[in-house]
Amino acid sequence: MATHSAQLIACHDCDLLQQEIPLNSGCAASCSRCGAILYRNATDSINRTLAYTLAASVLFVIANIFPIFAIEVQGGGREINLSGAVRYLWEQQMKSVSLLVVLTTILIPALELVTMSYLLLALKLRIVPVGHRILLRMINIVGPWIMIDVFMLGVLVSLVKLTNSFQVIPGVALWSFGALTFLYAATSASFSARDVWARLDRKPGVEMAA
Repeated sequence: MATHSAQLIACHDCDLLQQEIPLNSGCAASCSRCGAILYRNATDSINRTLAYTLAASVLFVIANIFPIFAIEVQGGGREINLSGAVRYLWEQQMKSVSLLVVLTTILIPALELVTMSYLLLALKLRIVPVGHRILLRMINIVGPWIMIDVFMLGVLVSLVKLTNSFQVIPGVALWSFGALTFLYAATSASFSARDVWARLDRKPGVEMAA
């Protein structure tokens, strides 16, 4: 009697149980009922995602330290950075907007970068990361709340309006946020929780102490 080694996978959109099928590198399997992506066969996903994450971490620090842009008017100038923009929104009684910017542009992206770096570096070193189940759930939850691209769009709209009245000089953080937007997209596209679980199932010999 023939045995079937294919595993079952449930669609995260419609809950239909289906058998996993082997995929060529770079391909994706979709649900036969609703068409949602079930899983991808990403090429070297752990190493690629780790590289993107570490690069994004460097740019994230730069984007939060250096000015986004500077305004020159009547011989004087003023530099605007992310913390200054958040403080300005708070002082202008736009506290809900200020908190939203802090959460979606600073705290949540930082949380994901730290979580991803810790998880992937541990796997790279063949160490079982402590609390990996919680970490994977956290990455899945916080991902949709990262809105650096939306923030960048708002900054660009503001710059267009400001150029009508002032001389605006783009800062280092503006270019960092632009590159960070693409790196987050690359990280999201390359990350595969399925590959992480496959690596964990190999039971590396060295385990991280709890």
